[in-house]
This record gives sequence, structure tokens and C-alpha cells, in this order.
Amino acid sequence: MEHKSNLDRIRIVLVEPQDGANIGSVCRAMKTMGINQLVVTGDRVYDEQRVRMLAIHAYDLYERHLRFATLEEALRDSVLTVGASRRRGKNRKYFSILPDQLAERINLTGEGIVSIVFGREADGLTDDELHQCHLCVRIPTSPDFPSLNLSQAVQIITYTLYKKLNALPSFQPIDEQRVRALVDTIGDSFERIGFYKQDERPEVERFFRDIMARATLSESETQRLEKMFIKMARLKLHKKASGDPTLP
Repeated sequence: MEHKSNLDRIRIVLVEPQDGANIGSVCRAMKTMGINQLVVTGDRVYDEQRVRMLAIHAYDLYERHLRFATLEEALRDSVLTVGASRRRGKNRKYFSILPDQLAERINLTGEGIVSIVFGREADGLTDDELHQCHLCVRIPTSPDFPSLNLSQAVQIITYTLYKKLNALPSFQPIDEQRVRALVDTIGDSFERIGFYKQDERPEVERFFRDIMARATLSESETQRLEKMFIKMARLKLHKKASGDPTLP
């Protein structure tokens, strides 16, 4: 029962899937590994018969799935968000982890929803969608033929989680909305002391958001960090107003 309790908080998020048959295959992959929360983004209408044909006895996952217009809305109440992607590039994440490492990371994350995001069948997640995730997970594949279809990718990751996840920790980390509020405070504090050169703020905030999300902070830790950054900005401005010669 303890093993299942950690799986119960896993959400599989499909970004604008193209075909109901693929959704059905994903439902079957999920249910065989004890993961039952499915989220779909976008407003596409799917042929329910195609979903049912591939889902078979896992169709109930689709019947109670959650639908959101945007990925941002879908991830709003998650404490950890993970984008599945094999593509690399300067606008992608700084690094990616393997499915086994993802399981270890979830084991260290306290209570709350963990969302694992899968992109469109044809071209995966966009850079912006991956930026909305805290981490990137990749499945190692042969360089000669690296492509996995959607349900295969979901099956491999959910199998790894089923095999590796332990009992759910009692620690409660902050959710995605709270992470964004903390990063806004950090960004505003840097703005007040004139830290940025040109248009650096989005990149700096993205950098801090990834770090703070990976840290799985508690609410008390978050409040302490906010006070420290606010105090830093106030001290700098106070010293500057008083004509402190040591300041630039």
C-alpha cells in the first residue's frame, strides 16, 4: 500500500496529443504500472471509440481525465514538473536526467502532485513548454534509431517509477505557484539593485526557478529566502541613498 501511495500522486500530462488511439495506448501503459492520473491539454475533440479500442480495460482513466486549455494551467498545482524530451540545444534545459534518476528525485520530494509531461507525437515539446518544467527526463536510445512513440515513452518511464518508488515522504514542499512567487520576489529584488544588464531578467529568473524547484523547499524556507532577498535590496538601496563610498 505504501508503494502505491507514492504512485497515486503521479500525473501523466499529454500536450495536445494528435490521435485518440495514442491516448488509449497511454492509458493502458499507465494503468499496468499503477498510475491513474491522466491530464490532456488543448481543445482537440477525440474519437472516443479510438481511445477505447487501444485502452481496452484502462478506458476509465480517459473517462476521468483532467483537461486544461494550456500547459501552464495543467502544472499550476504540481510540486515537481518533469518534461520528457531527447532533444538538446542551447534553449533547452541545462541538463537532463534518466528515468532511474527521476524515480530517486521523486523519492526525495515531499507530498504533492508530480507531473510528467509528454509532447506531441510528431515534434515533442517546444522550448517554451520545456521551460515550464522544473526538470527534463530523457530515455537513452540507440543513436541509429532514437525515436520512441508516445505510449512507448510513457511505458518505459512509468515502469521505472513503479519499480523504484518507495513510500511517500511526509514532507510538504511548495507547489509551482509558490515557486513562481518566490522567483518573482528574487527577480524584483535584483531589479531594485540594478543587477540586470540589458534583457537578462527572464534568463536569471528561469535559472533560479529551476534551482528552487529542484530544492523542493518548504513554506518556512521559502519565506526565509524571500525575506533575505528583500532585505538585500533594501540594504543596498539604503547604503546607496546614504552615500556609502564602497558601493558602485
